[in-house]
Amino acid sequence: MNKQKLLLLAVGIIVLLATSLLAEFFILSAGNKPSSPEAIKVACVGDSLTQNTVYPLTLWIELGFEDYNVQNFGVGSTTVSLDSETPYMATPTFQEALDFQPDIIILMMGTNDAQPSLFQFNTTFVSDYLELVNAFQSLSSDPEIWIVLPPPIFGDKGGTISPEYYAQTIIHLINEVATQTSLPTVDVYSALLEASEHFPDGLHPNSEGAKLIAEKIYKTIPW
Repeated sequence: MNKQKLLLLAVGIIVLLATSLLAEFFILSAGNKPSSPEAIKVACVGDSLTQNTVYPLTLWIELGFEDYNVQNFGVGSTTVSLDSETPYMATPTFQEALDFQPDIIILMMGTNDAQPSLFQFNTTFVSDYLELVNAFQSLSSDPEIWIVLPPPIFGDKGGTISPEYYAQTIIHLINEVATQTSLPTVDVYSALLEASEHFPDGLHPNSEGAKLIAEKIYKTIPW
C-alpha cells in the first residue's frame, strides 16, 4: 500500500473516530443539561434491560431535556419476586425511585423471574408485583404508572431460560397485574418479536434494540 493510500486510510479512521466521539459527547452533554423546575419527572424502573441500556436516555432525547426529567432506576439481575435473592424492592435504587417522586413511572420487570430456579416463587408473582405497584401508587406525587411487557427472550446463550415458559407464564402474569390494577400497558414484547438480531445474547438488547424499546414506549404513552 503506497503512502497516499495509507494517508487516506488514516484520515478516514480519524474522521470516523471523531464523529463517534462527537456523537457520544452530544448525548452525554445533553443528558447532563438541567431540566426546568416544572419538568415532568419520569422514572424508568426495571432490571438490566433498563439499567444497562440506552433506552431511558433515548426516551429522554425523544421527549426533550427541558420539559422532561427522565431517570434510570434499573438494577441488573433483580426480580419482581420478593423471595428471590435479588428482589428489586430490596435495593437502595428502589428507595431512590420513591424519593424521586416521579410524575410518570415506567415499570419493565419480570425477565429474571423466568429463571428455572425461581419457578417456585412465581405463584406469588402477581401479589409481589402488586406490592411494587402499591408502593408507587402511595407516593404523594400521585404518579401515572405504565406496565411494560418486556421484550421477548430469544434463547439465552446459557440455555437456562425458556422462551416458551417466559411467554406463557411471565408475560401472562404481567398482563394479569395490569388487569387487576387497571393500569395501561406498553406491549414491547409483541413489538419486538421479529427483532432477534438486536438481542446478541438472546436476552439483552444492543443499542438498536434499546432504541426500539424507547420508540415503542414513546409512541404508546400519550405524553
